[in-house]
Amino acid sequence: VQLQASGGGLVQAGGSLKLSCAASGRILSTYVMGWFRLASGKEREFVAGFGWGRRITYADSVKGRFTISRDITGNTMYLQMNSLKPEDTAVYYCAMSARRKVDGTKINEYDYWGQGTQVTVSS
Repeated sequence: VQLQASGGGLVQAGGSLKLSCAASGRILSTYVMGWFRLASGKEREFVAGFGWGRRITYADSVKGRFTISRDITGNTMYLQMNSLKPEDTAVYYCAMSARRKVDGTKINEYDYWGQGTQVTVSS
C-alpha cells in the first residue's frame, strides 16, 4: 500500500484548504484511514479519521472546522479544513490500517503512512 498526500499550502488565518490522500495497492474499502499532523516542537497528533466500520472521529481542536470524507471506493480520503488558525500549522500525514476493530485515533494502530503535506497558516 502506498499513500500520497497533497493539497497543502500557505493560507491566511480564517482561510480554507482541502487535503487529499490517494491510496494505491491492495486495499479494501474496510481499511481504517486517518489524518495526523506534526507541528514544530510537538508530537504527532490525531486530527480526524475513519475508524472500523467507517466511524468518524475528530480531535477536539478541529471539531466544527474540519470535515473528513472518503470516496465510495475507499481509496481516496479528503480533509476539508475551514476557519484555519495559525495553530493548525503542521505537516499533515494520512495513514491507513488493515487492522480490525480499531477506532483509528492512535498512531500505533496504523500500518501505512503517506509522505506528508505542509500546511502553513499565517496570522
